[in-house]
Amino acid sequence: MIKWFAAILGYMFFRLPGAVLGFILGSLLDATKIKTSGGFKTVFSQEPKVTPADFELNLLSLSSIVIKADGRINQTELDYVRRYFVSAYGKERANATFRTFNEIIKNRHVSAQRVCLYINQHTRYPSRLQILHFLFGIANADGRVSISEAEEIQKIAGFLRINFKDFESIKAMFFKTGDHAYKILEIDKTATDAEVKKAFRTMAKKYHPDKIQHMDEIHIKGAEAKFREVQKAYDQIKKERGIV
Repeated sequence: MIKWFAAILGYMFFRLPGAVLGFILGSLLDATKIKTSGGFKTVFSQEPKVTPADFELNLLSLSSIVIKADGRINQTELDYVRRYFVSAYGKERANATFRTFNEIIKNRHVSAQRVCLYINQHTRYPSRLQILHFLFGIANADGRVSISEAEEIQKIAGFLRINFKDFESIKAMFFKTGDHAYKILEIDKTATDAEVKKAFRTMAKKYHPDKIQHMDEIHIKGAEAKFREVQKAYDQIKKERGIV
């Protein structure tokens, strides 16, 4: 079509030589158009391949990093992840995620930084706190969180832009030390009773399940678990200090 239009324009301005030149240039433009439209047709006319959501695959990728952190693959931790995914997404969808992960990602190097970049772009801060809690849950599935696992999770927390106090708070939910209740509330043991009460109100608000109502039920349950840990920490401090 373009070649004939260009030939007519060429003839109007330059007679026969213009018509010939216009025809040649128009033919080239026609060929380019066909090639381009054919390329797009090839790409977009295909049925999209059905794969699990990127979020699930990225979450599974972070899980694999934690599982491999201590140099061995623990079956208990693997089972924990599988149960979590089945509870969160259903058996069929969870199995599809695991299949895709095994085929595409499992045998390749997983970049925690790249995965976290994607997650940061698609989740809010309270959701990322829940992801951190989930990763500690994986590490603790065999009864203890190893130093190497905690260090790996701390790196991930940094990539997820989680501040250090929040990291220490969630970590303290799994590491029961002499001052873990204070760490959960993100305060020092020297804090006054008034500061303890204020910290509890702040942390209860931060970890309230309502913050992640947009996520799946399993994530909401995780938020409820964190909320209970905050309450337990506060109750422990109140008991120790005789706060009423």
